[in-house]
Amino acid sequence: MTVLWAMLLIVFIFAYLSRYIAVNSAVYDGVLVRPNKIMIGLALACLVLVSGLRNNIGDTFFYIHVYETQEFTWQYILEKKDPGFNVLQMLLKNISNDPQLLLIVTALITNFLIIITLYKYSRMIEIGIYVFITSGMFIVSMNGIRQFFAASLIFWATKYLLNGDFKKYFFIILFASTFHGSALILLPVYFIVRREAWTHVTFLLLTFTIILVMGFNEFSNLLFSAIEDTQYGHYSDFAEGGANKIRVLVDSVPIIIAYLGRHKLRKMWPKSDIIVNMSLIGLLFMIIATQNWIFARFNIYFSLYNLILISWIIYLFKENNRKFIYYGLLICYLLYFYYEQVISLSLIYKSDYISF
Repeated sequence: MTVLWAMLLIVFIFAYLSRYIAVNSAVYDGVLVRPNKIMIGLALACLVLVSGLRNNIGDTFFYIHVYETQEFTWQYILEKKDPGFNVLQMLLKNISNDPQLLLIVTALITNFLIIITLYKYSRMIEIGIYVFITSGMFIVSMNGIRQFFAASLIFWATKYLLNGDFKKYFFIILFASTFHGSALILLPVYFIVRREAWTHVTFLLLTFTIILVMGFNEFSNLLFSAIEDTQYGHYSDFAEGGANKIRVLVDSVPIIIAYLGRHKLRKMWPKSDIIVNMSLIGLLFMIIATQNWIFARFNIYFSLYNLILISWIIYLFKENNRKFIYYGLLICYLLYFYYEQVISLSLIYKSDYISF
């Protein structure tokens, strides 16, 4: 964990300085000042190096083993699921048989797409990046490589979601689905979230989620029966319990604050309703995941929007309270990071290149 603690400190310092060493300041929707690109680039480099030079965490060993032992022929690619990811492995293996190359490239693309999107839409980018690490998303990106890769592609397509360019958004989702088929869930979501937040539709979704949780056994039997003959049929055998309820609480805080300050947030950023809706859907999946953790996998696509949202909610408070809220967020997420990664998971970071 020492590497991760050091990375958190260094990345936050670079991201924080990026707002105070502005070279070219531009205004977005009247309020957003662009951070310094060099500082953000240094923060990104730290994330990529730590992620790309690891040799453990989650499914990393499995990806290393497959890359080392599998011959990625076109026949293999056509027979297996997620062909986009296998094509990427085939191309990389033509360069080197060292699986570290796969980890570095996926870390670079995933983190670059996430950071560049935060750069464009965050109100306080250091908060977005800080929460990306302390909420556990950065760790998850090193575990579910394929799905987080797909999620980062769709997150980068936020501009098409906000602008209502369904054609481009559609093709990016199709491309992302070649890395993880679950990305297709974002197609119907496009039509759900492109509306004003906190309408009757919002509360219908909340009610529906509560009903699902209350009748989860019946719902899960229907769902797993429907997917038993698909590539996700093995999820019916998943028996690792539900998601941590503390995680649900952590994810709900930005959304609750956004609701309380919904009129001011909409005035500051008229398109914020779409971001709120995406975050809310992620929260609904996390609530359902308290019954079966596998549903938390869908939240990967939506939790990234919480990073944008949380960087705006500080400005919903009165000016004399913002500093208190700012440091309060830093402390609370730091405590959560310690609880989840040290106490709950006992996470150990290993690398052949980084050790201290």
